[in-house]
Amino acid sequence: MKVYLDMCAIQRPLDTPNQVRILLEAEAVLGLLALCEAGTIELISSEALMYENEQNPLDIRREYGYAVLARATCTVNVTPDVQERASQFLRYGIKPLDALHLALAEAGQADYFCTCDDRLRRQAQRVESLAVRVVSPIELIQEIEKW
Repeated sequence: MKVYLDMCAIQRPLDTPNQVRILLEAEAVLGLLALCEAGTIELISSEALMYENEQNPLDIRREYGYAVLARATCTVNVTPDVQERASQFLRYGIKPLDALHLALAEAGQADYFCTCDDRLRRQAQRVESLAVRVVSPIELIQEIEKW
């Protein structure tokens, strides 16, 4: 099973756990990373994830992001086809960087695109031709446990 974690999911374990949801999602992401280490799931990285991580002004978050992305089994690069696919997602109100992440997840043949962004999840569900399933970290853990 191939999984593309967006940056908000990757960074969730470092968020202040001032809500139960944040705490649960953080634990779910840590569980997903443990499953990566165990070889149960494959983590996909991308040029866009590296770019977004580099923009983080906090050293600890940037270093953590690099450590997570280093666990990826492959890195997907931005190509003209990926850019074209991302531009199609913009029609659904998806932000440009999020659209690029979705297109890269498809290009990397991810089974799941995991995000903590509810708005992105709702928008992505409206894309009928989307070749990757968009889920929260908690939903992804539940899916894996069904296997």
